[in-house]
Amino acid sequence: MNGKLSFSSYAAVGVMLFALFFGAGNLIFPAQLGQNAGTNLVPAVIGFLITGVGLPLLGIIAMSFSGSRNLQQLSSRVHPVYAVFFTSLLYLTIGPFFASPRTGTVAYEIGISPFVNESSQQLGLLIFTLLFFAVVLWFSLKPAKLVDNVGKFLAPGLVILLAVLLITAIMNPMGAIEAPQETYANGAFITGFLEGYNTMDALASLVFGIIVINAIRAMGVTSNTDILKTTVKAGSIAILLLGMIYVGIAYLGATSTQVFGIFKTGGPVLSNAASYYFGTFGSILLAITILLACLTTAIGLTIANAEYFHTLFPKVSYKVLVVFFTTVTFIFANFGLANIITYSIPVLMFLYPLAIVLMLLTFLSPLFNHARVVYSSTIAVTFLISFFDGLKSLCESLGIQYFTWMQPIITFYEQTLPFYSQGLGWLLPAVIVIAITGTISRFQKTATVHA
Repeated sequence: MNGKLSFSSYAAVGVMLFALFFGAGNLIFPAQLGQNAGTNLVPAVIGFLITGVGLPLLGIIAMSFSGSRNLQQLSSRVHPVYAVFFTSLLYLTIGPFFASPRTGTVAYEIGISPFVNESSQQLGLLIFTLLFFAVVLWFSLKPAKLVDNVGKFLAPGLVILLAVLLITAIMNPMGAIEAPQETYANGAFITGFLEGYNTMDALASLVFGIIVINAIRAMGVTSNTDILKTTVKAGSIAILLLGMIYVGIAYLGATSTQVFGIFKTGGPVLSNAASYYFGTFGSILLAITILLACLTTAIGLTIANAEYFHTLFPKVSYKVLVVFFTTVTFIFANFGLANIITYSIPVLMFLYPLAIVLMLLTFLSPLFNHARVVYSSTIAVTFLISFFDGLKSLCESLGIQYFTWMQPIITFYEQTLPFYSQGLGWLLPAVIVIAITGTISRFQKTATVHA
C-alpha cells in the first residue's frame, strides 16, 4: 500500500491537520482585519492568507521534506544550542506565554463577556479563567482519548456553525463596507501579511508536522517521496478549508462596522454577529462550541509543552510541568485579550523571520550539501535584524521611545535594508547570504549536517 492512498484517506489527514490549526483564537484575527481594512479588504486578506495559511502549509511540507524527527533536530542544523533556544521559545510562544492564555480570553470574550456587566468584566474574566484552566489542568494531568474524541466532533461542528453564520452574512450583509482605518489606508497588503503572524500557525506547523507525518506513516505510506506527496495533498485540503473560513470571517468583520462600530479585538464581532442574525440562541450555541474548542486547544498545547520540557529536564516530572504551565497560562490570561495580542507582536516579529528562513533553508539544503555554515550564517544575519524588529515593536507597543543604543542600528537598517519599514528587512540579506555561502559550499568540502 506504499503511497496508494484513497481520496478519503487524504481528506482524513487534511481534516485532522485543519483541526490542529483551527484554534478558536484564529477566528478573532480575520474579524479584526475585516473591521479595520474596510474597502481595502481584498489586498489585506491576500497578505493575511500568505502568512496565515501559506506559511503553515510550507512548515508542514518542510518538516516532511527534511526527514527530521522533530523541530529540535531540524534546527540543530544551525547549532545544537540554537536548536534548544529556538524550539523552547517557539513552544513557550504557542503555549503558556501567548496562544494558551488566548484560548481562555477568547472563550470569555466570545462566550461569556456579552452576558457580564461592563463594571464586572475583570472579575468575570478572573472567575472564568480560574474554572477554565482548572479543567485544562485536570485533563492535561490525565491525557485521555476523551479530548481527542471531543476534538473530532468539535471541529466539524464549529465549521458547520460558522458556515451557516458566514453564508447568512454574505446573503444578507449587516451593512455597507466602510473606509479603511489608518493602518490599512496605505499598505493594506503588508499590514495583512504581518497580521497573519498573530495566528501563530506557521510556528505551530513546525511542531504539528511530525504528528501529520506519523499519521501518514500509520496508513502504510513508507517511502519519503510518497510521505511528502501525501503531506502536500492533505495539507492543501487543510489550508483550503482554513482559507475559506478566514475570507468569510474577514468579510463578516468588514460588513459589521456600520452596525457595531470598531471593536478593540475581533472577539466581540462573532458574538455580536451571531446575536444579530440568530438572537440569544445563536450567541449561546456559538459560545458553547467555541468554549469547547478553546478547551481542547488549551489542553493540547499544555500537554505538548509539558512533554517537550520534560525531555529537556527529565528530573522535573511531567505533572509538575503541567501544574507550572497551567498556572503561568492562567496568570497571563488575566491580562486580557488586547494585552496578550499587544505583547505577543514583538515576540512574533522576532520569531517569524527565523521560522521562515529555517523553512527556506530546509528546501534548499540539498543544493548546498546541507552545509552547516549556510544554516548558521543565514540564521545569524536574520537574527540580528529580527531581534531589533522585536525590540522596536516592544517599544511601540509600550508607547516608549527606542532605547538610546538601539537608535543608530535601527537608523542604519532603515537607510540600507529594502522593505525594512514594512517589517521585511531580513528578507533580502537572508537570500544574499544563502546565495553566497550556498555557492561556496557547493564547490567546497565543508562540515555537513545530516538530517
